[in-house]
Amino acid sequence: MFEVLGRWIERHFSNEEALVLFFQLLMAFLIIVFMGGILAPVFASIILAFLLQGVVSWIERRGVRHTFAVSLVFLVAVGLFFGFVVFLLPIIWGQFNNLLKELPRMLNEGQASLMLLPEKYPDLISSGQVKNWISQATGEVGKLGQLVVSFSLSSIANLMTMLVYSVLVPILMFFFMKDGTLITRWWAGNFLPKKRKLLNQVWVEMDAQISNYVRGKVIEIVIVGIATYVAFALLGLNYAALLALLVGLSVVIPYIGAAVVTIPVALIAYFQWGWSNDFVWLMVAYGIIQALDGNVLVPLLFSEAVNLHPVAIILAVLVFGGVWGLWGVFFAIPLATLCKAVLHAWPRSSEVVTSQ
Repeated sequence: MFEVLGRWIERHFSNEEALVLFFQLLMAFLIIVFMGGILAPVFASIILAFLLQGVVSWIERRGVRHTFAVSLVFLVAVGLFFGFVVFLLPIIWGQFNNLLKELPRMLNEGQASLMLLPEKYPDLISSGQVKNWISQATGEVGKLGQLVVSFSLSSIANLMTMLVYSVLVPILMFFFMKDGTLITRWWAGNFLPKKRKLLNQVWVEMDAQISNYVRGKVIEIVIVGIATYVAFALLGLNYAALLALLVGLSVVIPYIGAAVVTIPVALIAYFQWGWSNDFVWLMVAYGIIQALDGNVLVPLLFSEAVNLHPVAIILAVLVFGGVWGLWGVFFAIPLATLCKAVLHAWPRSSEVVTSQ
């Protein structure tokens, strides 16, 4: 047993670069798992700086100095963020509160509709099944109510945390944008070996894909969210801004997000209009938006598509989401692509023997 394990270690970790890469990835994973909450502002700042670096580089190619380009992009980004907080966030929060107030009425209507099912379909549905469904739904709503109460009780602490983040994240983001190259060189000079052919191969394979994916995903969220809000508002759907936000964020989770967010959209439309023409038109418009997103917008934004099987994508969402929460869900595909790049670049046994 130990002999087999020893041969496996020698086969896969005899290369110095492979060993360094393994410990680098292991250290990053441990930092995320055990210190992810503490270092969340740093991670968020690095991600935002990475997103905006393409705009900074585009401005610099027009002959603008680096510091001025960084300052300009930083001011625009901060202005857009505070514009969202001041103008859009109160509307979304107000619609969320109205939805909570309307939830008991919707539940009563839904319960009344369910109680009619045994009369219409006595051979398929029994009254016991309906009562079981109602009790399960009531329990889930009770849990939701407890969650809302607990959130309101901790709102002061959450508010203080958000205030600290709103100051700390922009400052860190500015310095990561301004001195990102210096920080990268310092890290490479102190923590990476001088011979890093394997590391460079992984980085080159990942750099373009991650940057294209993350920036494209942010653009997709914005476009889908705006298009959904316009469609819902024109059709007169209640809570249009809140639902548009959910639909926009749903594109973060491939396959699963669109299916899950369809449920609240359909339920709110049903409780507002019932089985009417308005409900049908709403669902048709929603289906068109989803079709355009999947068949037009995604191929346009992600021209260099990540070649991953749908099963691998879903597994990545589950694994990294469980480890890192919302950030893990958002970066599930880039992280899965990183794993694929590492496995592709990892020295094979024949390569190790040849090098010896």
